[in-house]
Amino acid sequence: MGWEGEVYRVTERTTGATRAVKLFHPQRNPRDRRLRRYAQKLEKLRHCSIVMQYHHSEPVRVGGEKLNCLVSEFVEGEMLPDYVKRHPGKRLEPFRAMHLIHTLSVGLAQIHDEGEYHGDLHAENVLVRPRGVFFDVKVLDLYDWSGQASEARRDDVVDLVKILFEITGGRARYASQPQAIKDTVRGLRRDLILRRFPTMHRLRRWLETF
Repeated sequence: MGWEGEVYRVTERTTGATRAVKLFHPQRNPRDRRLRRYAQKLEKLRHCSIVMQYHHSEPVRVGGEKLNCLVSEFVEGEMLPDYVKRHPGKRLEPFRAMHLIHTLSVGLAQIHDEGEYHGDLHAENVLVRPRGVFFDVKVLDLYDWSGQASEARRDDVVDLVKILFEITGGRARYASQPQAIKDTVRGLRRDLILRRFPTMHRLRRWLETF
């Protein structure tokens, strides 16, 4: 469940295919404006590796009320906080964490190249599936901040750095982190993060140096 709606796993009766369905809270989706913008954003970003593929919208009835929902691919995986909790100390070791963050930075850079942004990036909006030393990742719940695209892209950079901070142990472990982590997190100071990483591509290239 999110601020603007709820996501369900469903099975199509006619095909047996598994899909993800997002229902929007009516009070936060007047005249389906948010649904349309979300669908348009997913369609625009259909070639980006970390975005789920949008299929179509569908009218449904919930409690006697007619609602429109978005139908998209269902992706196997684990929410990032749950994945992290399964590791010793409920944190990822630095190399694995930076590898994961690099994978996210590549996908987010693709989104930014399309003139878009995530807009609500945090660990609970990341779906992860390990593949050996690599990761398949998807981001959920892209948000629309009308007229603030450039600032929202900078927020994505800062929020991705915050995720790195969190999955490596947060404040309790920060002092003992290797210099590579500290040089990326930069004390979580927004001004210092954006001075070194003004774009997602800059952050991606930085992570590739390790």
